[in-house]
Amino acid sequence: MSQKCAYCDKKPTFGNRVSQRGKPKYLGGNGRKTTGIARRLFKPNLQKIRVQEGATVVTRRVCTSCIRSGKVQKAVVRQPFTLPSDS
Repeated sequence: MSQKCAYCDKKPTFGNRVSQRGKPKYLGGNGRKTTGIARRLFKPNLQKIRVQEGATVVTRRVCTSCIRSGKVQKAVVRQPFTLPSDS
């Protein structure tokens, strides 16, 4: 399963993990020195949710920024504030 958002195509990106030692100059030290740089991977925060697409409900992997911004219409399990009908 790919680490990619189904809506915005957000995927893992590479960056650096920087190790430093020393005290910053503004705190009275001699300055920070870099002692090592290693590659690392930034993964998107993907959630598996049920999404309403047209008349169907499908399960998609969507990043949290798409969920919060409203790009995704979540599937309604039941209507809010309704009582079950007596049958």
